[in-house]
Amino acid sequence: MIQVDPLTLQFNGVLLEPLALSHADGLRAAASDGELWNIRVTSVPEPHQVENYIRTALDMRNRLAFAVIDAASGAVIGTSSYHDIVPEIDRVEIGWTWYAKSRQRSHVNTSCKLALLSHAFDTLGCAVVGLRTDNFNHASQAAIERLGAKKDGVMRHSSPRRDGTVRDTVLYSILRGEWPEIKAQLHYRLQRS
Repeated sequence: MIQVDPLTLQFNGVLLEPLALSHADGLRAAASDGELWNIRVTSVPEPHQVENYIRTALDMRNRLAFAVIDAASGAVIGTSSYHDIVPEIDRVEIGWTWYAKSRQRSHVNTSCKLALLSHAFDTLGCAVVGLRTDNFNHASQAAIERLGAKKDGVMRHSSPRRDGTVRDTVLYSILRGEWPEIKAQLHYRLQRS
């Protein structure tokens, strides 16, 4: 049975450390890089809501939130989380992920996911890692598919968006047996970028 405890991960110039209120200014700057809160299919907070966003993440019983930091500069460039942790079946999900616009489509997402997936499979011993996104967040779906995750299906009418509409959620997963090939492919992609 897995046990997910707070930890810090570092890989390929990216540091993931437990999210704290001390990351608020950096997270506000990251969200402002591209005014990401204006994208209706994401969970990015408006600048004045960053502290509440962090408090909510910290108060969630089944979530371990990370600040994503550029290791060279120390700048907060986004956030990601383990969530929906089910120890009885060795399952975690990775989500609540977003990065500053200037860091999107760079090595950052692959590096973060490789660190989180490696920890989940190689250290925790997870049987499966899930990922999910809004059905209209096509960029996120493409990024998840580039990781090698398989689409499990769509959960219809699953959760509210901040604009009052209700989203369908696209579900993905990676099984332990798929991990060695996916891990090799992600390392290969990073070497070529």
